[in-house]
Amino acid sequence: MPEGTRPRLTRDAVLQRALERADAAGLDSLTMRSLAAELGVVPMALYKHVASKDELVDGMVDRVWAEVEPPTGPTWRAAMRARAVSLRSALLRHPWAVGLLESRMSPGPANLAAHDAMMGCLREAGFPFRTTVHVTSVLDAYVYGFALQEKTLPFDSAAESGAVAAEKERSVPPELAQRFPYLLEVVAELARAGYDYDEEFATGLDLILDGVERRWP
Repeated sequence: MPEGTRPRLTRDAVLQRALERADAAGLDSLTMRSLAAELGVVPMALYKHVASKDELVDGMVDRVWAEVEPPTGPTWRAAMRARAVSLRSALLRHPWAVGLLESRMSPGPANLAAHDAMMGCLREAGFPFRTTVHVTSVLDAYVYGFALQEKTLPFDSAAESGAVAAEKERSVPPELAQRFPYLLEVVAELARAGYDYDEEFATGLDLILDGVERRWP
């Protein structure tokens, strides 16, 4: 390629750069103008590949869905567990997508395939239609809710959470400690052992799957 010649702009290149920018600085930082500047083109060049900012976000969301592994395993429970873990992992890589995965009015092929695979796994395991909807809803609500909490809490590791909890414990006045003994017990335990996101996620996920298994064997 001659020196100074830009690579040909493609839809994949546009979506990939948009995804990288959102991962680094959040979705609010992404505009068509800023994206065009990063790609070294005029903003109008982007509209040959995405018709609008909404279509751009649709494509980005579909790329996140493409990273979610389909539910596979020796049992429906193993498959649902693996799929939930994969979905959380995708949201950890792309925290801007929390709250967007179910909101797109024009879902892409990876989005559709992921939802169809989820429903298909449960239906083929013998779950009635309405039960399949219930199980899908509660599992997704758990993963999305956990990811939202994980995104907003002011620490990234068990060690950091322990330091935050210890600081809170030291700042609690004695009169409040007497009024809220159980809450203080939680803070003291977190200060000692920290809050491990992975362990808590796995424990909560197993509680849900235990309930499903007991009610719909």
